[in-house]
Amino acid sequence: MESIKLGLLGLGVVGGGTWNVLQRNAEEISRRAGRQLEVVQIAVRDLAKARARVGHDVVITDDAFAVVNNPEIDIVVELIGGVTLARQLVLQAIDQGKHVVTANKALLAQHGTEIFEAASAKGVMVAFEAAVGGGIPIIKAIREGLTANRIEWLAGIINGTTNYILSEMRSRGLTFDQALAQAQQLGYAEADPAADVLGHDAAQKLTLLASMAFGIPVQYSRAYIEGITDVQDQDIQIAERLGFRLKLLGITRRRADGIELRVHPTLIPSQSLLANVEDAMNAVLVNGDAVGQTLYYGKGAGEEPTASAVVADLVDVTRLHTADPGHRVPHLAFQPHSMADIPVLAIEQVRCGYYLRMTVSDQSGVLAQIAGELAKFDISIGSMIQEPADQGTATLIFLTHVAMERDINEAIGAIETMAIMRSKVTRLRVETF
Repeated sequence: MESIKLGLLGLGVVGGGTWNVLQRNAEEISRRAGRQLEVVQIAVRDLAKARARVGHDVVITDDAFAVVNNPEIDIVVELIGGVTLARQLVLQAIDQGKHVVTANKALLAQHGTEIFEAASAKGVMVAFEAAVGGGIPIIKAIREGLTANRIEWLAGIINGTTNYILSEMRSRGLTFDQALAQAQQLGYAEADPAADVLGHDAAQKLTLLASMAFGIPVQYSRAYIEGITDVQDQDIQIAERLGFRLKLLGITRRRADGIELRVHPTLIPSQSLLANVEDAMNAVLVNGDAVGQTLYYGKGAGEEPTASAVVADLVDVTRLHTADPGHRVPHLAFQPHSMADIPVLAIEQVRCGYYLRMTVSDQSGVLAQIAGELAKFDISIGSMIQEPADQGTATLIFLTHVAMERDINEAIGAIETMAIMRSKVTRLRVETF
């Protein structure tokens, strides 16, 4: 049977890993796919460097559109990253009737609706397993493995850089800046780590997971995003003593009034599965009504772990290359005409527990005043500890029962105006799943 012809856009970390895996495991891959997968053209910036790597049997160009428009190519593999040029290339490939495999979560989070609609109209596939969780097959699990379930919620550590930083702050007592510098030295963090530490990378991935879990359009702009740059090492250590660990989680939950879609630092019980995911590893916990909780764990980045997901998509697309488009697995798990217009809730509508830390005057009646203020907003205290601070002050830490974010915001605003306060209130969200 004739081979499937591939065009690679990019031969960087993931592109290079994809090339390596395709060459090293060619026989195994063709046995699984039923046809040989053959890279026939690669677009790169540095032609000489690429030629030294792949030899002379593949056409190499610095014109990415030459690959997209090549009539010989069946599948375009977009691994250049970014949004603007990648969007143009992917849409052009779709218009040319080519399938697309991509690892570009930023592209799909921002333009996924447009891209998936264009692909459906042309009867081609857009596969993106590598866009979320690196080598973890979380996309396939949600899109295919859990189709019998009504998914209630999912929560994930889906950014390895921030998980490494928080793990080092907890285990070694490092500050955020110290842990970040170490992550950069080890290659876990970029020179400009903003997308990771500000939570945007995790939010892009969460947006795609939420779309497949609940059958809603891709709505990255509606996600609440809070990173870890303001996390204090003292809160990590206090949380540990209280039986919690701090993780940057992406959380999406189905509620009667809408969908929660949020990324933020979260305290979770230290004995829970997610709490014990350390270093740069990723994990996603999915709760379905039939199966209960399932956990997907592994390397969320890296050359060959991500390439593993890219090649898995290539095998899937190859298997279904000649299938009737109406009988393929939908891009976002649900049939396109069945996508639901369920609202994404604002963060003020979220309900969870809260950790509140504040410094107050060390005098009688302080605890009663703060408890009374919380009670005004129907916020119940689960537990409280007091620790000495500087002379004449004390540090109070409250763990609340589940409350509405809007009420917590109003309570914090009222508390911070009280004469007894000697600091702003530090607030972290708490989830027990």
